[in-house]
Amino acid sequence: MIGCGKADAAGPDNFVGDAKRGADLIKNYHCGGCHDIPGIAGADGNVGPPLHRVGTRTYIAGYIRNSPDNMAAWIEDPQKALPGNAMPRMGIPQKDARDIAAFLYTLK
Repeated sequence: MIGCGKADAAGPDNFVGDAKRGADLIKNYHCGGCHDIPGIAGADGNVGPPLHRVGTRTYIAGYIRNSPDNMAAWIEDPQKALPGNAMPRMGIPQKDARDIAAFLYTLK
């Protein structure tokens, strides 16, 4: 099937973000209330998709090509990225979104 084969998602080679700070921000923004996120204590939500190995996925929300920049844009404003999807805009500023994306890209 086209588009469903194993493909490497873009890595954070030229991406600026602080993964350690991102892990702390995930706790502060309570992302684990909706998502099951490895490495984050209490992040065992079952509303949104589990984020296990999200750094290796080809697409975000089955629609947007997975890259660190696209992931950060998604986190910052998921409704702008894909209007009408289930993830609400959380008011996460760009810097925080980039740091959260940097952490999520460690999940391989």
